[in-house]
Amino acid sequence: MPIVYLLIGILLLILLTTVVKLDAFLSFIIVAISMGVVSGMDLSTISGSIITGMGNTLGFIAIILGFGAMLGKLISDSGAAQRISITLLNKFGKKHVIWALTTAGFIVGVPLFYGVGFVLLVPLMFTIAYRVKLPVVYLGLPMITALSATHCLLPPHPAPTALVEQFNADMGTTIFYGIIICIPIILVAGPVFARTLKKIKSNPLEAFYDKRELTDEEMPGFGISVTTALFPVVLMILASVTNQFIQGESMLLDIINFIGDPTIAMVLAVVFAIYTLGIRQGKKVGDVADSLVDGVKSIAMILLIIGGAGALKQILTDSGTNDYLAMLLKDVNVSPIVLGWGMAVAIRLSIGSATVAGLTTAGIIAPLVVQSGADPNLMVLSVGAGSIFFSHVNDSGFWLFKEYFNFSVKDTIMTWSTMEAILSIAALRAVLILDIFV
Repeated sequence: MPIVYLLIGILLLILLTTVVKLDAFLSFIIVAISMGVVSGMDLSTISGSIITGMGNTLGFIAIILGFGAMLGKLISDSGAAQRISITLLNKFGKKHVIWALTTAGFIVGVPLFYGVGFVLLVPLMFTIAYRVKLPVVYLGLPMITALSATHCLLPPHPAPTALVEQFNADMGTTIFYGIIICIPIILVAGPVFARTLKKIKSNPLEAFYDKRELTDEEMPGFGISVTTALFPVVLMILASVTNQFIQGESMLLDIINFIGDPTIAMVLAVVFAIYTLGIRQGKKVGDVADSLVDGVKSIAMILLIIGGAGALKQILTDSGTNDYLAMLLKDVNVSPIVLGWGMAVAIRLSIGSATVAGLTTAGIIAPLVVQSGADPNLMVLSVGAGSIFFSHVNDSGFWLFKEYFNFSVKDTIMTWSTMEAILSIAALRAVLILDIFV
C-alpha cells in the first residue's frame, strides 16, 4: 500500500499546483500531512517530522542561497553582467557573436538565478541582434540555453544546491562535473540547434528592448567582473580537486578546505563583491546594503518551497515509505541515474516547476542511491537534467520566453520547449558517459 499512497500523494501535488493553482509551498505541506495520516503516523509525529524536515533541509541551503542571491544582485546592479556581455561581443566580433552570447550566458548564469539572468541579458541581446541584423532566436536561444543549463546543474542555484544536500553529495565535485557536462550540452542545444531556427520570425515588443546602457565609467572592468562572478565556484572546485591529490593532514590543506567550504566560499565571495562591485566603484555602503536586502527578498518563496519539499521527504522517511520504495526498486534492472532522470521528467511534465520536480524526485529516490552505491554527484546532475525536460504551458519559464520573443504557442514549443528537451537528453547522455570514467 505505501506505493499506492505515494502515487496518490504525487497526483494530489500535481492537482493542487496545476489545477487548483495553489502555492507550491502550501501544496507540499498539505501533501506531507496527508501522506503522514494515510501512512498511520501519529499526529504529533507528523508535526515533528515536518519541523525536522524543514529545519534539516533549510539549515545549509538557506545560507548558500541567501549569499548566492546577494552575489547575483550585486553583479546585476553594478553592471558587471553587462560588462561581461559587451566585452565578449567586442572580442568575438560580429561574425562569432553567437559564441559571445553563449559564453556570456554561461558566465553570467553561474552566479545569477535564471529569471534574473533572463530579464537582464535578453533585452541586451535584442539590442545586439538589431545592430548586427541577425534573427533574435538564432542569437538568443544559445544564450538562454546556457542560462538554463547552469540553473539546473550548477550550485549555488536552488535546485542543484538542494539536491546536493539531499543526496549527500560534495558541492565542489558536483560543480566540477557540472561544468564538464555543461560545455557539450550547451553547444548541442544552443548554437547547433539554433541553426535550424533561422527562418522562425520574432518581433519582440519595444518594451523589452534594453534602454539602460551604462557607460564604461559606470561599469566595473571585465577582469574583475568575471573574477567576482566565478569567485565562489573557483574556491569550491579548488578544495574538491586538492582533496583528490593531497592526502593526510597539513595546515595548507586545512586552509584550502576551509575557504572551499560552500558556506565560507559564499561568504568570502559576497565580501569580495561588496568591495569590487560596490565600494571600489564609488557606491555608498547604504546602496550596497540595499542591493543585498533586495537579493535576499527575491528568494524568500524559493526557500519556502525547498523547505516544503524537505518536509515531504521527512514524512516519506519517517513513515517508512522511502525504505519500502527502495526495496521494490533495488532489483529493477535500471541505472539509478536513468531512473532518477525519468522520475524527474515525469513530474516536470506534470507539474511544470523544475525545482519541484527535482526536489520531489530526490525525496523519493534518495534511499535507493545509498543502497545502489551510485555516485551522488552524478545523481544530482541526472535529476537536475530531468527536471528541465520539455517545458510547456504549465511552466512559467515557457510564458516568459513566449512574451519576450512575442511568439505564438506553436513557435514557443518549436523553439524553447524543444531546446529544453534536447538539453535534458544531452545532459543525461553526458552524465552516463561521465559515469564510465569516475
